[in-house]
Amino acid sequence: MTINCRGQLIDLKQPSVMGILNVTPDSFFDGGKYATEKAIVLQIERMLLEGAAFIDIGGYSSKPNVTEISQEQELSRLLPALQSVVAHFPEAIISVDTFRSEVAKAAIESGAAIINDISAGSLDSQMMATVAHYQVPYIMMHMKGTPQTMQSLTQYDNIVKEMLFYFSEKVAAARQLGINDLIIDPGFGFAKSLGQNYEVLQKLELFESLDLPLLVGVSRKSMIYNPLESSAIASLNGTTVVNTIALMKGAKILRVHDVKPAIEAIALYSKIA
Repeated sequence: MTINCRGQLIDLKQPSVMGILNVTPDSFFDGGKYATEKAIVLQIERMLLEGAAFIDIGGYSSKPNVTEISQEQELSRLLPALQSVVAHFPEAIISVDTFRSEVAKAAIESGAAIINDISAGSLDSQMMATVAHYQVPYIMMHMKGTPQTMQSLTQYDNIVKEMLFYFSEKVAAARQLGINDLIIDPGFGFAKSLGQNYEVLQKLELFESLDLPLLVGVSRKSMIYNPLESSAIASLNGTTVVNTIALMKGAKILRVHDVKPAIEAIALYSKIA
């Protein structure tokens, strides 16, 4: 499995890590932490030194019931951070977390190599066409509704079967437009109850039928800390446990806040893979 990132072929046969950089004041774990260029540069440097293959930058928090912001606000948060990262780390492979096609366009033209869309095109009808035009890899996540409504949209007859159908339709639409490099994200925590998140994790290997790289993003989410009666801050160990289970069930990219523990999980998993 390879993806083409600005002419560089990245082999995803072996699992890799995507480090998260939220440049939002309201993210559920690290909101407001990276509000200055110095803080951003230091965090990117740390994640790259620890082994991150990708950096995922987001300017719109997608936590449940978040207040929506305008496209202009999202761009004003995202672009300065993105341009700073490109300037300081020109070899870094940058993903941008957005569901808006105009934001995706501006990000790609500023140096982003991957688009990570929580809605897989559902929230902006021009997103897939934009990705196809620029021929960048496209991460398609499963979600119903919006971040503002998704918590009320957890009704499924057979969640994994419905998710596989969702992805088969999204993949077909992307292929028809000419998108070559696709990555699937089950969307843990998005329009899924606690029990449904663990059902998807239990059956994660079924998504290998799509024959596409699988990205898993569970880092410090409530599906980890709620059963442990803990908190996002105290959930690193739980995150590592769930990431290890995901690796054993076929995950190829771990999207995390903490790069080194994820790199170590991959290193130890590789001893038995």
